[in-house]
Amino acid sequence: MDALTELLDGVRASGALIGRTVLDPRWSVRFATGSELTLLAVLDGTAWLRSADGEPVRVGAGDVAVVRGPEPFTVAADPAARPEDAVKLADYCAWSVQAGAAGRTCDPGAVGDAVVLTGTYDGAAGISERLLDALPRVLVIADDDCPCPMLDLVAAELAADRPGQQVVLDRLLDLLLVSTLRGWFDRPQAQAPHWYGRLDDSPVSQALRLLHDDPGHGWTVGSLAAAIGVSRALLARDFAARVGEPPMSYLAGWRLSIAADLLRETDATIESIAGQVGYGSAFALSAAFKRRRGLTPSQHRAISRPAPGLRAAAG
Repeated sequence: MDALTELLDGVRASGALIGRTVLDPRWSVRFATGSELTLLAVLDGTAWLRSADGEPVRVGAGDVAVVRGPEPFTVAADPAARPEDAVKLADYCAWSVQAGAAGRTCDPGAVGDAVVLTGTYDGAAGISERLLDALPRVLVIADDDCPCPMLDLVAAELAADRPGQQVVLDRLLDLLLVSTLRGWFDRPQAQAPHWYGRLDDSPVSQALRLLHDDPGHGWTVGSLAAAIGVSRALLARDFAARVGEPPMSYLAGWRLSIAADLLRETDATIESIAGQVGYGSAFALSAAFKRRRGLTPSQHRAISRPAPGLRAAAG
């Protein structure tokens, strides 16, 4: 299993807030759902997306954007629209009110050229921190670079309220996310993480494969080199040159990323998680976690899980 498959295998949208927004030229819309990831696609016209700390980014018809949360962002038909004047999503529309009348469309009476589709993921959807850490705040895949036929399927499904619609939309959102991320990582300028893509037969690739397949093993540079059949010095030199850090430093980061995912997604004890990721005790994991991330495993677990009712209160 390649690393991207591993990271996305558990991603499952469930009851995702997904629908269409008609952008009135006079307004910008503020999305404050608290979601870890939001997919945004423009079905018609042009929209401008502005994250909390960035300049407006153009998203044209057929383009797909991924916004990393949980910070709010705004979407407008006019790039000059001021973020502070944005209308909150909850004030702009309510899916439950519009469903059945005009599909899941925000303000079907609005006059505007831009029609935007959005779908959100929260922490409960299985989005891995290892994946989130590899993404910029905002990424856009142009229609010309990565045509996405699934947009037509989503648009058609949104056009009317039908039995089983939420399940269909959730699965389409999952497919849209996977295809968009693959399209992004395949671009040279994306600077894809070292776990992405096809690993070759080089010593560094073999080492990465072993570390990913069994991160809980008591690896040393020597044992890793012996398993591959090269010298310790050669592996240490080539690994640092290609990956940008020594093998054991990379392994420590990978282990802690897995631990962070387990803390958020499971109720396993810290002692149990420590054993799974190669630390001898909960104390050892806690010390490494605090040193690298600035907070303890317990603190990470407390702040990384979405509060009950977050989605209902979003906006």
